Amino acid sequence: MSDLRISEAFLYMDYLCFRALCCKGPPPARPEYDLVCIGLTGSGKTSLLSKLCSESPDSVVSTTGFSIKAVPFQNAILNVKELGGADNIRKYWSRYYQGSQGVIFVLDSASSEDDLETARNELHSALQHPQLCTLPFLILANHQDKPAARSVQEVCLTKVTTLGLTVCCTCAAMLESEKIPVIRDMLVILLLNMKF
Repeated sequence: MSDLRISEAFLYMDYLCFRALCCKGPPPARPEYDLVCIGLTGSGKTSLLSKLCSESPDSVVSTTGFSIKAVPFQNAILNVKELGGADNIRKYWSRYYQGSQGVIFVLDSASSEDDLETARNELHSALQHPQLCTLPFLILANHQDKPAARSVQEVCLTKVTTLGLTVCCTCAAMLESEKIPVIRDMLVILLLNMKF
């Protein structure tokens, strides 16, 4: 075979390799879904989302107003809009509900009875809101590591259990790598229950 034919063969092979490696185009975009995360101040919303996004827990500061975190999954991205839970901010929550496809409600299972009752009232208010009432809810009873933590049965009201809402006990402070998949699985279930 002549040197010219060999050079042409190598060029052609280079071309095929180039096509195989570079010309497939960008990978397909992962679909994105919008969630709203609500709960009283100190319930652990920011800590939980930071852990799910593999961020350092040292940099967690209570949310004033709102923040958005992208929680990546293999086949989707959940854009979670976390709303601050202070008294003066909760009255504005409904302004951020539009476009949400699911709701995460985080409550402090070790809080005082008054705070727990306030959290229940806020949850029931959200359940009745026209923009949220048809959406899937995931309720996370956080701070299960504290001695005063209540069980799911103690946290829930009759209305929550009769609606068939998913309630999961969590502890953001102790979410080691082997426990994060449980919360991620709950988010996948939430995602599967979304209506498009």
